[in-house]
Amino acid sequence: MRRLRAVRGAIRVGSDGRDAVLDATERLLRAVLERNTLAPSDLVSVVFTATPDLRAAFPAEAARRMGLGSVPLLCAQEIDVPGAMTGVVRLLAHAETDAEALVPIYLDGAEALRDDLA
Repeated sequence: MRRLRAVRGAIRVGSDGRDAVLDATERLLRAVLERNTLAPSDLVSVVFTATPDLRAAFPAEAARRMGLGSVPLLCAQEIDVPGAMTGVVRLLAHAETDAEALVPIYLDGAEALRDDLA
Protein backbone atom coordinates (compact mmCIF):
# COMPACT_ATOMS: atom_id res chain seq x y z
CA MET A 1 0.00 0.00 0.00
CA ARG A 2 1.45 3.36 -1.03
CA ARG A 3 1.93 5.81 1.82
CA LEU A 4 3.50 9.18 2.26
CA ARG A 5 6.97 8.76 3.74
CA ALA A 6 9.86 11.15 4.36
CA VAL A 7 13.58 10.60 4.08
CA ARG A 8 16.49 12.74 5.25
CA GLY A 9 19.92 13.24 3.81
CA ALA A 10 22.95 15.49 4.03
CA ILE A 11 26.23 16.07 2.25
CA ARG A 12 29.34 18.10 3.01
CA VAL A 13 30.21 20.55 0.25
CA GLY A 14 33.89 21.21 -0.40
CA SER A 15 33.56 24.94 -1.05
CA ASP A 16 31.02 27.70 -1.51
CA GLY A 17 31.21 27.66 -5.28
CA ARG A 18 28.14 27.42 -7.47
CA ASP A 19 29.27 24.19 -9.15
CA ALA A 20 30.34 22.66 -5.83
CA VAL A 21 26.95 23.31 -4.21
CA LEU A 22 24.93 22.14 -7.22
CA ASP A 23 27.05 19.05 -7.93
CA ALA A 24 27.00 17.94 -4.27
CA THR A 25 23.25 18.48 -4.00
CA GLU A 26 22.60 16.52 -7.18
CA ARG A 27 24.81 13.69 -5.95
CA LEU A 28 22.92 13.59 -2.65
CA LEU A 29 19.50 13.65 -4.26
CA ARG A 30 20.44 10.93 -6.75
CA ALA A 31 21.76 8.75 -3.91
CA VAL A 32 18.54 9.21 -1.92
CA LEU A 33 16.42 8.26 -4.94
CA GLU A 34 18.57 5.27 -5.94
CA ARG A 35 19.07 3.82 -2.44
CA ASN A 36 15.35 4.04 -1.72
CA THR A 37 14.21 2.91 -5.18
CA LEU A 38 12.26 6.13 -5.69
CA ALA A 39 11.33 7.54 -9.07
CA PRO A 40 11.04 11.29 -9.56
CA SER A 41 7.27 10.77 -10.00
CA ASP A 42 7.13 9.39 -6.41
CA LEU A 43 8.31 12.71 -4.96
CA VAL A 44 5.70 14.92 -3.34
CA SER A 45 8.09 17.69 -2.25
CA VAL A 46 11.69 18.31 -1.23
CA VAL A 47 12.93 20.80 1.38
CA PHE A 48 16.61 21.75 1.23
CA THR A 49 18.62 23.60 3.84
CA ALA A 50 22.15 24.92 3.60
CA THR A 51 24.45 26.11 6.34
CA PRO A 52 24.95 29.90 6.41
CA ASP A 53 28.39 29.64 4.79
CA LEU A 54 26.90 28.19 1.56
CA ARG A 55 25.47 31.08 -0.44
CA ALA A 56 26.66 30.55 -4.02
CA ALA A 57 23.55 28.71 -5.26
CA PHE A 58 20.13 27.50 -4.23
CA PRO A 59 20.29 23.71 -3.69
CA ALA A 60 16.87 23.33 -5.34
CA GLU A 61 18.45 24.40 -8.62
CA ALA A 62 20.23 21.03 -8.70
CA ALA A 63 16.87 19.25 -8.51
CA ARG A 64 15.51 21.38 -11.35
CA ARG A 65 18.62 20.51 -13.42
CA MET A 66 17.71 16.85 -12.85
CA GLY A 67 14.27 17.41 -14.35
CA LEU A 68 12.35 17.75 -11.08
CA GLY A 69 10.83 21.12 -11.94
CA SER A 70 7.28 19.89 -11.33
CA VAL A 71 8.12 18.78 -7.77
CA PRO A 72 7.56 21.50 -5.15
CA LEU A 73 11.02 22.51 -3.91
CA LEU A 74 11.96 24.81 -1.04
CA CYS A 75 15.30 26.14 0.19
CA ALA A 76 16.01 27.53 3.66
CA GLN A 77 19.04 28.44 5.71
CA GLU A 78 20.06 26.07 8.48
CA ILE A 79 20.13 27.53 12.01
CA ASP A 80 23.54 29.11 12.70
CA VAL A 81 24.42 27.20 15.87
CA PRO A 82 27.91 27.96 17.25
CA GLY A 83 30.24 25.02 16.66
CA ALA A 84 27.90 23.26 14.21
CA MET A 85 29.28 21.55 11.13
CA THR A 86 29.71 23.96 8.23
CA GLY A 87 29.43 23.39 4.50
CA VAL A 88 26.38 21.14 4.68
CA VAL A 89 23.36 20.79 2.42
CA ARG A 90 20.52 18.82 3.97
CA LEU A 91 17.30 17.56 2.43
CA LEU A 92 13.97 16.25 3.57
CA ALA A 93 12.17 14.50 0.72
CA HIS A 94 8.53 13.45 0.92
CA ALA A 95 7.51 10.57 -1.34
CA GLU A 96 4.67 8.19 -1.96
CA THR A 97 6.03 4.66 -1.71
CA ASP A 98 5.27 1.06 -0.84
CA ALA A 99 8.39 0.90 1.35
CA GLU A 100 7.85 0.44 5.07
CA ALA A 101 10.75 2.78 5.80
CA LEU A 102 13.19 4.87 3.80
CA VAL A 103 16.94 4.88 4.30
CA PRO A 104 18.59 8.21 5.19
CA ILE A 105 21.70 9.10 3.18
CA TYR A 106 24.67 11.01 4.60
CA LEU A 107 27.73 11.59 2.40
CA ASP A 108 31.22 13.08 2.42
CA GLY A 109 31.60 13.53 6.15
CA ALA A 110 27.99 14.44 6.90
CA GLU A 111 27.68 10.99 8.48
CA ALA A 112 29.09 12.61 11.63
CA LEU A 113 25.74 14.41 12.02
CA ARG A 114 24.01 11.11 12.82
CA ASP A 115 25.75 9.04 15.49
CA ASP A 116 22.68 6.79 15.59
CA LEU A 117 23.31 5.65 12.01
CA ALA A 118 26.97 4.71 12.48
